Amino acid sequence: MSAAGRFISLEGIEGAGKSTLARALQATLSDRGLSVTLTREPGGTPLAERLRTLVLERGAERISAEAETLLMFAARAVHVENLIRPALGRGEWVICDRFTDATHAYQGAGRGVDTALIERLAETVHANLWPHRTLLLDLPVETGLTRARRRSADGDRFEDEDLRFFERVRARYLALAAAEPARVRVLEAADAPDKVAATALAAIADLLPGAE
Repeated sequence: MSAAGRFISLEGIEGAGKSTLARALQATLSDRGLSVTLTREPGGTPLAERLRTLVLERGAERISAEAETLLMFAARAVHVENLIRPALGRGEWVICDRFTDATHAYQGAGRGVDTALIERLAETVHANLWPHRTLLLDLPVETGLTRARRRSADGDRFEDEDLRFFERVRARYLALAAAEPARVRVLEAADAPDKVAATALAAIADLLPGAE
């Protein structure tokens, strides 16, 4: 991997503003002469996007928590091999809307999937690849869901979940941040978008070219 390549993941519950922040960071980093790839999980490549549809769409058949987890990692394996690793190898910055922290939060805390299973799958799919920095956009669950439902009336399988589900997700995210403060930085997502973007840029400043 080129020394210039950096992998940044954005995490948070629905309505936290990850997509808005991703675009703002791309614009700022591009202005500084960096090549930036925006992507998302599940998804990011044509095949991974097809798997995303299977995970998110409502259907007649029940998807167990374990099956959902396996689909997430199947999409992640495709994404890592075909987009993330090649982009980093070219020296690009990759900004990804969700990565494995999301699986720990949603499938682990939200669905009750065994943490050991998630860790084994992560080791298999991307053992030596983790984000250089993870930005966790944190805000109250009710605020996030209100934002998300205002944006899309139809929603998806996850947005059908109740407040208790998302409280578990948020709590696990905060626990992950507490466990890895060097990698995971918590941002106040209720702030104005410009302020969130400025805070995010400060949180990755040490990764920028020329930073000591």
